[in-house]
This record gives sequence, structure tokens and C-alpha cells, in this order.
Amino acid sequence: MGDKVPLARRLGTADAVTIGLGSMIGAGVFAAFGPAARAAGAGLLIGLALAAVIAYCNATASAQLAAVYPTSGGTYIYGRERLGLWWGFIAGWGFVIGKTASCAAMALTVASYTIAGPGWVQRAIAVAAVVALAALNYRGVTKTAMLARILLACTLIALAAVVIGIAVTKPGSTHLTTWSGTTIYGVLQSAGLLFFAFAGYARIATMGEEVRAPARTIPRAITIALAIAVAIYLVVAVAVLLAAGPDRLASAAAPLAEALRATGAARLVPVVAIGGAVASMGALLALIAGVGRTALAMARNRDLPGWLAAVHPRYQVPHHAEVALAAVVCVLAATVDLRGVIGFSSFGVLIYYAIANAAAYTLPGRGWLRVVSGCGLVGCLVLVATLPWQSVVIGLAVFAVGIAGRAFAVRSSSVR
Repeated sequence: MGDKVPLARRLGTADAVTIGLGSMIGAGVFAAFGPAARAAGAGLLIGLALAAVIAYCNATASAQLAAVYPTSGGTYIYGRERLGLWWGFIAGWGFVIGKTASCAAMALTVASYTIAGPGWVQRAIAVAAVVALAALNYRGVTKTAMLARILLACTLIALAAVVIGIAVTKPGSTHLTTWSGTTIYGVLQSAGLLFFAFAGYARIATMGEEVRAPARTIPRAITIALAIAVAIYLVVAVAVLLAAGPDRLASAAAPLAEALRATGAARLVPVVAIGGAVASMGALLALIAGVGRTALAMARNRDLPGWLAAVHPRYQVPHHAEVALAAVVCVLAATVDLRGVIGFSSFGVLIYYAIANAAAYTLPGRGWLRVVSGCGLVGCLVLVATLPWQSVVIGLAVFAVGIAGRAFAVRSSSVR
């Protein structure tokens, strides 16, 4: 049966770090600083630090759980094993729904950076990007890791160009000392929005069944990827704040491009456009891989249709799950504008990691982990409560639909 076939362990530490970084250093760095500046002004730097601390707690919890349960599914599996079937389902449902919407958003972002043509042309490009990356994922995880390396390198070159372009103009430091209007609530909200950018390390854990020596590789890869991402985000955040200031960033649809214009380095704006397109492709590639693996795990336990549990006999990937995901994302990209889903995605991811922290808290013989995971759990719940109310309402509605659907399935079938 397809749901009994394991995936192939082909990824080493460097591959896992690359996939995690490709998810974190994605389109978020080109877009998230605008909403964060609207929420907290220059206080977004504190929000960034807070998001990084909570991400570290979550990463530590995820790494320990992934070493104990080295299989596909991430927190869906950890929640089932440590807290109960329903908690696992809630984690998996939030991840699959939220990240499916993020896939469509990334596809549309690729198109918007690629061409400024009519809407139907952009949607066609978005669909083409989904099909192309899904086809590559279908051919095996080693090809996914190879392309992730290329896209990540291009993204880092673009970010380096932005930072260097701002640095050579020697902007003043006054923008970093302007804190008027900054509130504690605003800082917390900026942390919740910026957390969206750090969530990529989940992709490493969701692919645990394809990593060699998972007990050693997964914790190491998650820690390395997160440390590198935090350093890059901090450097970029300081640079764009120095260049444009919080008020100008808050009103910018493309914060990095706006920062370059503010310093007279507009000639580098095309580099940002290319970097944004490449970063979006990298994030989309990693999202397709991560959502497919979580859907596989849920299908194995009949929390999603069992057909999705099939593993390709040659390429050893969850090909039914990836094809189904690609089809749904293509429909969304062709019909709905989902580029404003940062808050909704953050809601789902924060709930996902709250459950991960709660699951890690129950691991025996790890007193230090209880402190870290307890802090992570509280931090996730605080950030959820401070997200924009629209994101919270939509998130609660989506979770209610999923819970109702599973309750019906439990009542009418053998699903537990």
C-alpha cells in the first residue's frame, strides 16, 4: 500500500540547511518590513529580536521532537504522539491550509516581480511557476535541494547588493532613534508579522523522513539555518531603516526598493526585483515540499484522504499529495489575490508552533527543554493575540471548518 512506503533518506546537513534557509530567506524579507514598520515604527527592531527569540524556542523544541520522531509530518506527528490525535490534527490542518494559501501568494509574488503586465498575464506566470516547481519536486528531493541552493545564492547576492548600496551612501542614524508613536502592542504585533519570515525551519522537520542520520542532522540543520537567517534579517532591517525611516517604509509596497530610492541608489532597484522573484521561487519550492510531506503524514492517518499517502515507486516522493497541492494552488493563483496573507499565515504557523512547544514540554528527562518550550508556548500565544484582528478572525474560522470536518469524519468512519 502507498501509505506504507517510506521516503528515501537522501538529504545531508548542508541540504537541510539550504532548504530551511531557502524558506526563511524568501519573499518575506522583501515584503515583511513594511507591515512591521506600520505596526511599530523603528520598534520593529525590537519586534525582530522578539520574533527571533521565540523562533529559537520553537526551533529547539522542533529539533528535539524531530530527533525522537524522524518521520514526515513535523508537528502534526509530534502533536499526535505527545498530546493526542486532535492536537496533531489541529497542527497539521493549520499548516496545510495556511501554507497552501502562502504557496499561492508566493506564486503571485513571483509573477509580480517578473512582469508588470496585465493581471491575466501575471496569473498565467504564477500558474506556470507552480507547475514547473511542482514538476521538479516530483522528480525527487535531491533535485529540490539542488535548485534551492541556486535560488538561495541568487537571493543572498540581491540582499548583499541592497545592503552595500545603502551603506556606500552613508545614511545618518536619526531614523533608528525616532520612536514616537511606538507602543508595546505595536512591537508585539510587528513580532507576530515578522515571525512569518522565520517559519522556514519547519520545512526541515517536515522532511525528517528524507534526512540522513536525523537524530544528529535535524537539530544541527535547524540551529544553523535559524542563526544565519536571524543575522541576515537584522542586517537588512537596520539598513532599510537607516535609509528610508519607519514612516516611509510603512507606506511602501516594496520596502527594500523604497530604501534604495531614498538613498539615491535607484539604479539597484532592478536587482531587488530580480531578488524578489528568485526569493519567492525559493520560498514556493520549499513550501510545496513541506506541505506535501505534511499532507502525506495526515493521509497516512486518514486525517486527509488516503489517496494522498501514495509514494512514487521510483522517485520516492509523495507524488499524489504534491500533484493535488499543485492543482489547488494553481486554481487559487488563477482566481484569487492572496498576497495579503502574511497575518493569516502567521496565525496558522504560531498555532502550529504552540502545539510543538507543548509537545516538547512532555518529553521526559529534559528539564532545560521544559523551560525553553514553556517560553516558546507563551510567546506564540501572545503573538497570536496581537495579530491584526482580521487575521485572527479568518484563522479561527478556518480552524473551525477543519475541526468540524474531522468531527464529522470521526462520527461516520473509523477515523479516531
